[in-house]
Amino acid sequence: MTLTMEEIDYHHLSRQIKEWGKSLGFQQVTITGIDLPKTGERLNQWLQKGYQGDMQWMSKHGEKRYHPEQLLPGTQRVISVRMDYLPDNSNMIAVLKDEDKAYISRYALGRDYHKVIRQRLKTLSKEIENAVPGSVIQRPYVDSAPVMEKPLAEKAGLGWMGKHTLIINSEAGSWFFLGEIYTSLPLPIDQTVEKNQCGDCKACLKVCPTDAFPEPYVLDARRCISYLTIEHKGSIPEEFREPMGNRVFGCDDCQAVCPWNKEATPTQEKDFSPRHNLDNRELAELFLWTEAEFLKFTEGSPIRRIGYERWLRNLAIGLGNAPTTGTILNALKTRENYPSVLVQEHVTWAQEQHLKSTTGKKKRKRKIKRPETL
Repeated sequence: MTLTMEEIDYHHLSRQIKEWGKSLGFQQVTITGIDLPKTGERLNQWLQKGYQGDMQWMSKHGEKRYHPEQLLPGTQRVISVRMDYLPDNSNMIAVLKDEDKAYISRYALGRDYHKVIRQRLKTLSKEIENAVPGSVIQRPYVDSAPVMEKPLAEKAGLGWMGKHTLIINSEAGSWFFLGEIYTSLPLPIDQTVEKNQCGDCKACLKVCPTDAFPEPYVLDARRCISYLTIEHKGSIPEEFREPMGNRVFGCDDCQAVCPWNKEATPTQEKDFSPRHNLDNRELAELFLWTEAEFLKFTEGSPIRRIGYERWLRNLAIGLGNAPTTGTILNALKTRENYPSVLVQEHVTWAQEQHLKSTTGKKKRKRKIKRPETL
């Protein structure tokens, strides 16, 4: 006998969904409702202060961003998932301290997480649709639509919003990606929610090289190295160049010092393993990549989205902050006449940094606020 939608055992289906999700590589699968009280108010206050910088898409779509039922009519529940991504034997601290090396955010060392998680969520959605009779309204999301994924994850019990604005899980830390499936199925809501356990700790706020947190739980993206190296398309303000150090794609300092990440479990997902030794490459070596090499070595990687021009821009800053050596100076010289005003500007800045050193004008020591634990 075929069941009707009214006869479905949603508690059993919920357990199945979590089992299917874990078999697909998600470390946690939870279900929550669609009510997000105060989320819209907080978002609009953040936007009014201009903290989104050039990310104008953050102000689009209006209430759809914090009202799931408006983005996907018929939505009753949100299935929220997390997938760990920290590579095994991560050498992040050693690379950060080696000024000749290029530091790339740990999330970007392997395959683009959008592709990995989206495909897994599509598979999970199909499993759900095959398990129920009738028509189901569903859509998976992975950081690619107006979805307030962190408030949803917090509401779903995946963790709490840390002072660095990332979700922290008491057992897994914060090195994980989030994903969602909006669904019309009235699944039972998980009631277990993690309380905020940041306490008086301010390590993440103090360590930020560019003072990107005007207050706990608030990020001014315009000062954030991740924003500057990835989202920002133009010239990087000079006040941030020295503090950037060798961070050429993203920044992980606030996560690296978080006490909840001391026991973070490395990912078992092979797709997130570092490709082309990008976790341990010299700045000069990457700067000398041709555009064809850049496209080849960043294929399937989130790094490719910034394009070759911004890749050179970011690396030029890293080279400007590196020790003055023949290798560094020669690398910069190869791009003196690169056909991009943006690249030329940052190459010139980098060369001037080294000129101050070689002419006896001591290079200004960049201030990197980093506790001894980093």
